[in-house]
Amino acid sequence: MRNPLRDLPYFTSSEQRGILVLCLLILIIVCITLPDWDKAAPEEQPTREQIEAYKAFRDKLQQKEQEKTRPYAQRSGHQSSTSSQAARLTPFPFDPNRADSATLRRLGLPGWMARNIMRYREKGGRFRRAEDFRRIYGLTDEQYETLRPYIRLEAADTLRPKVQPLWTKADVPKESIPAKYPAGTIVDLNRADTTELKRIPGIGSALARRITNYRQRLGGYYSIGQLKEIKLDTQRLRPWFRVDTAAIRRIDLNRSSLSALMRHPYLNFYQARAIVDWRKKHGRLSSLKVFSLCEEFTNADLERLAHYVRFD
Repeated sequence: MRNPLRDLPYFTSSEQRGILVLCLLILIIVCITLPDWDKAAPEEQPTREQIEAYKAFRDKLQQKEQEKTRPYAQRSGHQSSTSSQAARLTPFPFDPNRADSATLRRLGLPGWMARNIMRYREKGGRFRRAEDFRRIYGLTDEQYETLRPYIRLEAADTLRPKVQPLWTKADVPKESIPAKYPAGTIVDLNRADTTELKRIPGIGSALARRITNYRQRLGGYYSIGQLKEIKLDTQRLRPWFRVDTAAIRRIDLNRSSLSALMRHPYLNFYQARAIVDWRKKHGRLSSLKVFSLCEEFTNADLERLAHYVRFD
């Protein structure tokens, strides 16, 4: 039989024998170790230390995930807890312009909401209508509807404590009382001082001060009908007045600060903040139309406010 190793090129006979021996050794080693490959490696059971380390690592990961989502969870929990508090309210008649924090807490409102109401009033805010109370941050529709029948708002002039006068009309000499105007006399509502107003029949010192004080806060009257806002009979006073709208002092909406805007009777805190936020985001204002879609303003609010604003 012909030896196939003779055909291997470039190898001497001794080299060829060495290669053959090497191949035989490899074959023997493979045959010996092959049965061990079919045996499955035994499964190692984790120790108690490994299990505790894994649990600690897992708990740490869960804690980090909770910290990342905590702000959102707090908001969600805040809303749900606020909604559930509607059923726990104990309503009774109250004036949101006078109630202290203890009274608000007795109603069932949370402490942070009572502090918001007190802070709003400290900054000059005032609830003029029952609907204004709905704009308290965090107050839900259910809570508002529960408390609305119990809201009692007093007139602006009754919010100040009543002081006993030091003298009566009988104590004032008759010569110091100004003579009343005859019928047909017309007085400019925006320019008359208290002395001139007291000469109109039916107007005394208290009503004259009320008219001028409210005129100062407004910046001037644009209609005689605005006297209704300070509880005056406009039908009886209308024949005595005319209104010069040129005397109205207007607010520059592009320069006035938040506190300056809030001092106007026709702007509450939320409306003033909406104006300031719009300026910061969009720049200068040129009209009030941009607020027609804002929930803070109604069409009536914008119509009466238009008489007191300018856009320099």
